[in-house]
Amino acid sequence: MTPFNRAPSGNDPAGATASRLRRRWGWILAFGLFCAAMGLVALVLTETATIASVLVVGSFMMLAGVVEIGVGLRTRTWGRMLLWEAAGLLYLVAGAAAVALPETASVVITLALGAGLLATGITRVVIGTRIAGSSSRGMVTVAGVLTAILGLLIVLGWPGNSLLILGTFLGLDLLFYGMTWTIFGLRLRKSWKS
Repeated sequence: MTPFNRAPSGNDPAGATASRLRRRWGWILAFGLFCAAMGLVALVLTETATIASVLVVGSFMMLAGVVEIGVGLRTRTWGRMLLWEAAGLLYLVAGAAAVALPETASVVITLALGAGLLATGITRVVIGTRIAGSSSRGMVTVAGVLTAILGLLIVLGWPGNSLLILGTFLGLDLLFYGMTWTIFGLRLRKSWKS
């Protein structure tokens, strides 16, 4: 018997949570459909989604920079204060540059993403080949090869692909995230009716 089929009891917090979720299946389903729809929009408008994601990241970087500067001003030693201030100022400048020049920032972020995926893939392949006697050895190695190939494709297509990559990743992430919540909402609906 799954938690969604049990009647809630006073001593069963999981059953009570499942019951509350079942009653809200419509909201969960609507949230999933909304996220999936936004993912499809991002996949259609990849350049706009890329610029929007860079603007959001840049804004958060500026906010983090301001907070770090504020924290630095409250430290009691000069050395720590200068480190906090320098880090905060770098974040503030990098965030402002991303907001002011989102196309240029997307070029830099895309190269960093491709290089990061390539390095991660190579690392996974090395780890996968060194796992002795494990059933996950093949999976880790295959995942590493696929990640490295994706990173290599991004790096080889750079900088021409810079306005497409981030928006595509954002769209796919939102689409799969939305599909997950949609499936969860439909399962809650089914358990609510049974």
